[in-house]
Amino acid sequence: MKLGNLNGLKGKQLSLTLIIIFTTLLIWKWERMPYQDSFHQQQDLDLFPQVAKVDYGNKQPLAEEDFPDVEAAGHQTSGMAVQVPSYNVEGSMTASKQPEAECNFAKGKWVADKGRPLYSGFECKQWLSEPWSCRLTQRPDFSYEKFRWKPENCDMPEFEGSNFLRRLQDKTIALVGDSLGRQQFQSLMCMVTGGKQRPDVEDVGSWYGFTMGPNDKRPNGWAYWFPSTNTTILYYWSATLCDVEPLNVSDRATSYAMHLDRPTSFLKQNLHKFDVLVLNTGHHWNRGKLRANRWEMFLNGTPNTDRKLASMGSAKDFTIDSVVKWLDSQLPHHPRLKAFYRSISPRHFFNGEWNSGGTCDNSRPLAGGNAVSPDAAIDAAAVSAVNGTRVVLLDITGLSQLRDEGHISKYSIKGTEGMQDCLHWCLPGIPDTWNEVLAAQL
Repeated sequence: MKLGNLNGLKGKQLSLTLIIIFTTLLIWKWERMPYQDSFHQQQDLDLFPQVAKVDYGNKQPLAEEDFPDVEAAGHQTSGMAVQVPSYNVEGSMTASKQPEAECNFAKGKWVADKGRPLYSGFECKQWLSEPWSCRLTQRPDFSYEKFRWKPENCDMPEFEGSNFLRRLQDKTIALVGDSLGRQQFQSLMCMVTGGKQRPDVEDVGSWYGFTMGPNDKRPNGWAYWFPSTNTTILYYWSATLCDVEPLNVSDRATSYAMHLDRPTSFLKQNLHKFDVLVLNTGHHWNRGKLRANRWEMFLNGTPNTDRKLASMGSAKDFTIDSVVKWLDSQLPHHPRLKAFYRSISPRHFFNGEWNSGGTCDNSRPLAGGNAVSPDAAIDAAAVSAVNGTRVVLLDITGLSQLRDEGHISKYSIKGTEGMQDCLHWCLPGIPDTWNEVLAAQL
């Protein structure tokens, strides 16, 4: 009988102990769980929960950027598919405190947002090229406009144009690169103005020597000054970022030296004027462009004889590395300058190339998934170039790879189906997110 009483007492004590432990765990979990109201749950609605593993390396050759009638090379991008590195965490693993993951703007997911887009393609005519304003074409679907990027473990506030200009008061932001850089520039101009007409904004391209020759389709750059905040936003066209100069200035049919180890002279001449600089290149590095532009690779001031740099992929990677390293060497002389290198913008030609029937006709947003996974492919050349430097990587490759429905596709201003453009993006569109990430990283 005594043994039975003892066993009953032990059973009651064990039950009481389990109740105390369970209650303590519930309280601890409740205190650590952030409050979520129905509005934010709706804003962050995850429509496509599957995770897409982005991997386009060594599958799609680089395209002719503006689709000229020249032979396109089948150059394969070199080393594009790599593993996203593991990020360090802060703090130590203890029973009372878990480590906080480091912010990574390149990792995250696309979420539905009825408040998008940030501006109207109909209204932003002062800054936006008509062929890139898909609202002006015969395209019937615009669901691609209704998503925003939600990075992992990062605070990325809603972009607000006037606030951005105040943050850049008395500063100059310069974007230098190819036509994808020009899209980012036009996107930024639409974003800071809300797409509205701004008669007070002055064209100051002459400050930077931007000109348009008699045979040019467009000037070599644009620059606009906002008097209210003394902010200047500019774009300079440099397809390869390296210095290009005529071999014979008196011959109109001359070839051009393409100095792989020299940054474009525009950077050398104007770097001291900039407070924020964003560089990009990638889609001009193919044999078709080399022949069409009569470029000849030079190294150390003489024609290149290094067989390792003969391939376009190697030449591209070498130039990116050279330009970024040069920029890093200049930063101590320009302490106020914040420099970024933007990773490559992916292209989405399916069932062929740009000149062999390739298309990007999908209109369903995020058909391949909405999230960039930890092992997603990234721009290896960009990562390698910025590694160990003070130049910051603006990594937009993975998040853009998920948005194949956001390209201009077959639609044109004339209302007739044109050549499939699966390289450039509709605006408003994906380049807006590049600028949101840039603004958050500043």
